[in-house]
Amino acid sequence: MSSDPTSLFSEAKTDPGLPAVEPAPQPPQAAPALPPPPPAWTAPAAPVRLAKSPGLATFLSLFPGVGQIYNGQPAKAFAFFFGLIGAAWAAGEIHLLPFAPLIPFLYFFNLVDAYRSAHAVNAGGEAAAMLEQEAFESPAWGVGLIALGVLLLLNNLGWLDVHFVRRFWPVALIALGAWFIRASLQRRAS
Repeated sequence: MSSDPTSLFSEAKTDPGLPAVEPAPQPPQAAPALPPPPPAWTAPAAPVRLAKSPGLATFLSLFPGVGQIYNGQPAKAFAFFFGLIGAAWAAGEIHLLPFAPLIPFLYFFNLVDAYRSAHAVNAGGEAAAMLEQEAFESPAWGVGLIALGVLLLLNNLGWLDVHFVRRFWPVALIALGAWFIRASLQRRAS
């Protein structure tokens, strides 16, 4: 006889005088371990909005537009900066009235707006929504800057005399006022 246990069973099956012996059933092998379930889904955290200091926003606005950038309003910053530069240029090149009084008005309104906007950003809720709606972005800013740049470049090259604007600047104010009214009415309708 051999020492192999399976050979005993095979010999037992072949011996006609012995009853047939079945091999013992093998214990079931353990199933491979399942990976742990994924963690429960959680909503991403809301972005943290840092509080804006109204005093710092006002101080930064001593240079027009920087306080608005601090408050996260780059469109307003460009409007104040280029409005002030444009008023100063127009007062020197076109005529003192009405452009000279616009210079201090724009400068002080820039300071007040930076202070007010910082408070509105900190308040959140309706005030922040109103602030965002108030400072809506428009392609008109880009078109206006490009048009102004082309106009000034043509004047510098001597191909266009900008002094003809002296007579017709009120038409630009009327058109701008009409555009603001139309945009306001469209926002209220929607």
